[in-house]
Amino acid sequence: MRAYRTELDLNDKQITACLQHAGAARFAYNWGLRRKQEAYAATGKSPSAVDLHRELTALKKTEFPWMYEVSKCAPQEALRNLDKAFYGFFRRCKQGVAKKGYLKFKSRKQGIGSFSLTGAIHVTDRTIQLPRLGVLRLKERGYFPTAARITRATVSERAGHWFVSILTDEEPKRSNGVGILGVDVGIAHLATLSDGTVFENPRALKIKQDQVRRLQKSVSRKVKGSKNREKAVQRLARQHYRVACIRSNALHQATNAIAKRAAVVGIETLSVRGMMKNHCLAGALSDAGLSEFLRQLEYKMLWAGGTVVEADRWYPSSKTCSDC
Repeated sequence: MRAYRTELDLNDKQITACLQHAGAARFAYNWGLRRKQEAYAATGKSPSAVDLHRELTALKKTEFPWMYEVSKCAPQEALRNLDKAFYGFFRRCKQGVAKKGYLKFKSRKQGIGSFSLTGAIHVTDRTIQLPRLGVLRLKERGYFPTAARITRATVSERAGHWFVSILTDEEPKRSNGVGILGVDVGIAHLATLSDGTVFENPRALKIKQDQVRRLQKSVSRKVKGSKNREKAVQRLARQHYRVACIRSNALHQATNAIAKRAAVVGIETLSVRGMMKNHCLAGALSDAGLSEFLRQLEYKMLWAGGTVVEADRWYPSSKTCSDC
């Protein structure tokens, strides 16, 4: 399974339809969570996603007729996601994790959210056709595969931009090199390779820190619930989105270059979560995105048929002579 994600080019009517679908998915998630809590308190058992969807379908005619305006897949997939979230919560309880992460109700104030659709999904070079939403234009030409079988599409919103991601049933393939590279990640430089290549850390948040601070002050000075505060929040969200895009672009550029150049990559094993406990380094580590760098490198090397070798966390590499 492989996922693709790109931005949509929507008109006002299509944006309204996407907002309706996202609201229906959020409502179904909150309704299902409430029903699970009530059923567990009464009987000690919680209904499954299938049972909740049947009950919600029966209530549409009388209590929720507005849900007929959206695709049935949006609330159905939201209830499935609710089941997966509960499964993850109980798994963390059995493992004895400190932060169990019990489920919370979704609020419109925390963001529009997303919704997933299944069924008849068709893709061309410039458009994607989704159930009930029709044909939507894409901002990127020829990125989605037109021959692969699509199992799911998820539409999401961030900082005023709408995105669609599709999940395809295909075998990912990438071209790889033949060499062996050692990778040293850090804060001063994002990655330093054993052949001398250096990928610089863009320090996206540090560079934009003054602008983010100014926009945050603007939000705090506005009256809560006012239109001006809503506009200020949107400006702040757009700035955070730019920071995230700069960081993501640097990570993808570095991991792509490494995956294409080497067949075997040696990298140190880092406990990023443990390093984040140091308040002097937490901000710089978060800005660098080291965990995301390791994650991208692992799956890109896997797609290319390469190997990632992680050195022992306690190996004394800093105390060993460079010739050895």
